[in-house]
Amino acid sequence: MNSIVFLFMLLKSLTLYPKLVGDWDEEARRQMELHAQQLEWERLLLEQEVEQLILQQSEAEQYSQLITVAVLLVLVLVLWFMGSERSLRREENEEENNGANEEGVRNGAANGEEAVGNEEDNVNQEEDNDDGNVQEVGNGAENEADHDGNEAVNVNQEEDNDDGNIQEVGNGAENEADHDGNEAVNEVADAENNDEIENVVQEEEDDPEDIFGERVMGRIQWPVQDLQRGCEWVTELMDNYTIFFGHVLSNSFYPVLQQAIGVGSAFEGWSPREQDVIYRVLVPMTPPQGHSFHLELDTAGQRQVRNFRVRVQLECTCTREQQGENMLCFLHHPEEELRRNQDPSLLDTLCTGSYLDVQKTARWFCQLVRAVWPALPQSHNWHLTMLPSRRSCQFKVTNGEETFRIEMLFGVRRDDSDVFVSSEPREIYTPRTTWPETYAVAETQLFKYIASEAPPDSLHLKCLQFFTRFQLGFCFSTYTIKTIFMYLLSATPVIFWSRRDFIDRLLDIRDYLYLCLTTKRLNHFIVGKRRLPREINVPPDVETAMIPNVFHHLEQDSDAHSQAMYEFRFLDKWLNRIILNEP
Repeated sequence: MNSIVFLFMLLKSLTLYPKLVGDWDEEARRQMELHAQQLEWERLLLEQEVEQLILQQSEAEQYSQLITVAVLLVLVLVLWFMGSERSLRREENEEENNGANEEGVRNGAANGEEAVGNEEDNVNQEEDNDDGNVQEVGNGAENEADHDGNEAVNVNQEEDNDDGNIQEVGNGAENEADHDGNEAVNEVADAENNDEIENVVQEEEDDPEDIFGERVMGRIQWPVQDLQRGCEWVTELMDNYTIFFGHVLSNSFYPVLQQAIGVGSAFEGWSPREQDVIYRVLVPMTPPQGHSFHLELDTAGQRQVRNFRVRVQLECTCTREQQGENMLCFLHHPEEELRRNQDPSLLDTLCTGSYLDVQKTARWFCQLVRAVWPALPQSHNWHLTMLPSRRSCQFKVTNGEETFRIEMLFGVRRDDSDVFVSSEPREIYTPRTTWPETYAVAETQLFKYIASEAPPDSLHLKCLQFFTRFQLGFCFSTYTIKTIFMYLLSATPVIFWSRRDFIDRLLDIRDYLYLCLTTKRLNHFIVGKRRLPREINVPPDVETAMIPNVFHHLEQDSDAHSQAMYEFRFLDKWLNRIILNEP
């Protein structure tokens, strides 16, 4: 499209300003430069439109996913309501059963009281009969009549007692029947609940997407790694190193070394390597006493990489000297006195000119690590081997059964943020006083935040691990796949990274890679991004900076872009073979 626009504008300019080639002057050149600038602006506008379309597409996908989550929540509420309604129904049946039993008890007590009353009446009637017998014979007929009446009353009372007993038996039978009915209802309700649970489990087992995802994962040869144990071991080693560094450097004018921060894939929970996993840590440095660090942004370099230089400046310590501290001020004491009575300043040891030298610092760091090692408790069972490196300290430790490879980077923190300038190189050749800006700590914080939000069955790290190992041998870097993964992870809720979604997420990574290759643009995830989790702290100038293009080299080199598209087609074929289990 850019070439068509350029030809159109060129034709238009020739039509409006027809001049002979030999007659072009400075005015014509200026006009051509203006046209070229205009074309460049139009190209930038087209890129912004493409980026906006990508953002709109991701927002639409996120909206649809939110709707799906809402539907699932409604279904969960309905199931909860049905279960609570059944529970209430069971409680009502139990209450009715208990009420019926209590009524039977009350009936039995009433019958007992009636029986006692009948016995008292019988006793009274007998006493009356005895009194009647003492009277005259003439009253015999009357006594007999009274006696017959008493017997009738006794018979009636006995009948009443029999009726009460019959009623009590009837109530007991009724209560037993109600109790049996309630138990039957409860058994039916429990059976229905068990059936529902079995149906849910059966539906999960019969989910075709989940079964397909399980089969694909079974065909993948996953590396046998215990990254968590390795990270814990390396963290303990670094903590011991930090303690001894503090003792050794307490009265020196070398940088003060802070506690190491685990960064990189291993500390993020994944690794593209099956063996020789590199455990990378970043050691923050602060200036020693009498010195200060000042970070200067290198504006002469490429805008795709933010490089800094660390300027070291001496500070006045006369106040400390007056307070009795054993230190001479580097600014206000003669050089001869300083050379005779005090160690040299940082400017004279690890700097080139006024700037901190990365290579000198790396050599000093390696010497310090080797010197402190015998004092560490790990040295009794492990063997230390230093590895060559120009801008970091690399070594491995082994005990005959296990081996850990460790790389110690060092850097200076920007303000109080998760962004550092570090010794890690970003280009083939990096000047020795250049400290590239690194976002490794911020990215590790992002992975920790996602891990805290993810359900136990989330496979988001499996997706990243598979794709980074899968693309090894192609021209795509691990950081390219990681950047795409971070964009998808921020746009897709972690509940949609389960086993049933495994294939869809792999295809999402592939499709996003293809889209970025087609547009020759992959935005950096941290720089220029304003919507980051609150757990990630970046300086304001990083948030407002121009977003670097990770695919800047494809934009500049058409041959590299053609090679990338060619290799993507092979990657796509291999991925389809793995998914479909084709030979």
